[in-house]
Amino acid sequence: MDSDATIPRTRLAESPIPSVPGVDDTRPVTPPPLPPGAGSVWQHPAVYAGTPRRHPWEIPVLVIAVLLTIGVYAVVLLLVALGYLSEYFLVPLLLPFMVFLGRGIGYASVQANAVQITPTQFPEAFTMVVEAAARYGMEYVPDAYVMAGNGQINAFASGHGFRRFVVVYSDLFEVGGRARSPEALEFVIGHEVGHIAAGHVSYWRQLFSSFIMNIPILGSLLSRAQEYTADNYGYYTRPDGAASTIGLLASGKYMLSAVDFDQFADRAVHQRGFFIVVANALSSHPILTWRAAALRDRTRSGSILLRPRTFVRGTGSGNVVHIPAPLPPSRLAPGSLPNKLSETSIY
Repeated sequence: MDSDATIPRTRLAESPIPSVPGVDDTRPVTPPPLPPGAGSVWQHPAVYAGTPRRHPWEIPVLVIAVLLTIGVYAVVLLLVALGYLSEYFLVPLLLPFMVFLGRGIGYASVQANAVQITPTQFPEAFTMVVEAAARYGMEYVPDAYVMAGNGQINAFASGHGFRRFVVVYSDLFEVGGRARSPEALEFVIGHEVGHIAAGHVSYWRQLFSSFIMNIPILGSLLSRAQEYTADNYGYYTRPDGAASTIGLLASGKYMLSAVDFDQFADRAVHQRGFFIVVANALSSHPILTWRAAALRDRTRSGSILLRPRTFVRGTGSGNVVHIPAPLPPSRLAPGSLPNKLSETSIY
């Protein structure tokens, strides 16, 4: 079966705001199972649909970050020792302490203000965290919290000392209610636990990458590679949550199921231009159309600098088949607009 297929969900008019994970909803509507067709065959998982892999750009850019950090420290120390620079330039040497302090304050703030996900509080979400950690071969279960998001759709992973934790903002967490899309929440939790499993939140990783993260384009390049890696973990945890997660991030928690995933991913190929490339290059996360294209095509790593070039459709187990270029989604038949209106050249 096509893992990217979207199963329609029946909505209840009398339940516009669904429950949150762990809070019973007595009126959920379970969609009927989608049986495989007569000609269905099993396909082995595509390269990026099996055991999670790092994005191929992640380690090379991280090596550059480590070398740059060590090089800057060495040059500053040498110039200060030779008297070319004032002792005030030794202040950056406090960076290890500042990173430690920042991580500690961040963890304390979460502990003091967020609601912890436990076996008795939001148990379904707790199960998602436990299963993700077990699936990734981790030796411990990270702490998980729900924090008031004030309308923001976001989640993050971090750590302090030997402690690792995941925080999900409440507006995103609400999406996990059974009446909406628990698959999206499980994908997001898998993504964030994946950051931990991949070592993205370790003290040494954050210390040695803190310098490069302040360099335009280069810092966001490392961040995007890490996000693609975490998406590989999320997909491995819940592949059928990829489409609804993109819908969530693109349109919010109320309209996520209305987003046509294939149409959205196709725009990554349709949309051309210098500024699309620049917008992606300056972003800490892959722009959403490119990210959708990467989640649909698990035969290759996500596009990191240049847009995807081919239109594909899923054939199952993360595999895809190339298709002829579809029309841009907004293309209308000539003369179909009233009052002799014409379309602008969008793509």
